[in-house]
Amino acid sequence: MANRRLTRKQAWRIEKIQQERVRRAARRQGNAPQLDDSELGPEQQGLVVAHFGTQVEVEATAAPGQVKRCHMRANLGSLVTGDDVIWRDGNASGVVVAVLPRHSELTRPDSHGQIKTVAANIDRVVIVIAPYPTPFNNLIDRYLVAAETLSIQALLLLNKCDRIDADNRAALSAMTESYRRLGYQTLHVSTRSGAGLPSLRRCLADFTSVFVGQSGVGKSSLINALLPAANTRVGELSPSTQKGTHTTTTARLFHFPGGGRLIDSPGIREFGLWHITPQQLLEGFIEFRPFLGKCKFRDCGHRQEPGCAILAAVERGAIQPQRLASYRHILQSLQTD
Repeated sequence: MANRRLTRKQAWRIEKIQQERVRRAARRQGNAPQLDDSELGPEQQGLVVAHFGTQVEVEATAAPGQVKRCHMRANLGSLVTGDDVIWRDGNASGVVVAVLPRHSELTRPDSHGQIKTVAANIDRVVIVIAPYPTPFNNLIDRYLVAAETLSIQALLLLNKCDRIDADNRAALSAMTESYRRLGYQTLHVSTRSGAGLPSLRRCLADFTSVFVGQSGVGKSSLINALLPAANTRVGELSPSTQKGTHTTTTARLFHFPGGGRLIDSPGIREFGLWHITPQQLLEGFIEFRPFLGKCKFRDCGHRQEPGCAILAAVERGAIQPQRLASYRHILQSLQTD
């Protein structure tokens, strides 16, 4: 059957319908409320303190503690906890109209293997480990490389120190001491006994920090100890695997009464570094830096090559063998991911 020719009026109506469908799709994508400018207040600066799918909670910069659930304009891209934004208040909800540049961001792979930003504008990464689940150097090193790449401070926090016993004391002591010798600050804390909490509070003051680490290391318990009003849900370790369950489902920002901010991010067991280059990885191991560019061959792979400055440093004890092994393991993951 021959195609029926549309009249000018029919073509105009179809075009209008298509345009309206495009507008509705764009509104759904940004989930922006259908409000006239007259229904919105003046533009003001705010801070994203939580993220819920297509909506965020924004705290007014001019009125700390005043939080409003906001929609986002469709052209803003992805917002995360810690973003500084420009927003306009409305009766039932507000609208974020612009996002200010970030000075740092923490990323991780999502369930589809895509790099996803977790938190923005952070100054310090607090790497939380515990006697159980068993901590691994390679996971800690991944966090440290990420922090070095972002040029932000890293703090290694051994939580649940009341669970240190004869079976794990030597290994945990050796692990924390190895990072302390590299220049990283380390702390021992127990939310049960309160040991180390005053020192932790002082370390977190005047910074925007983020807790990272495996599920079950007690990040939520730490927040409850530091900020009882937060009432963060706590999960127990699996009796069979001694691994934790995910209790934090979204990154949320908390204020300390004496100054400083804390972003609690979802617990993750693996931290991806797919977005960095091999050279950035090398520089992320801080003890490697004095020896970079001093190998005999410019394309040295730091494995068995003669005249390798990194291997020579390992032989002299200037670089720990486990750190070189960790570097090689991460490098392999960069090449295969």
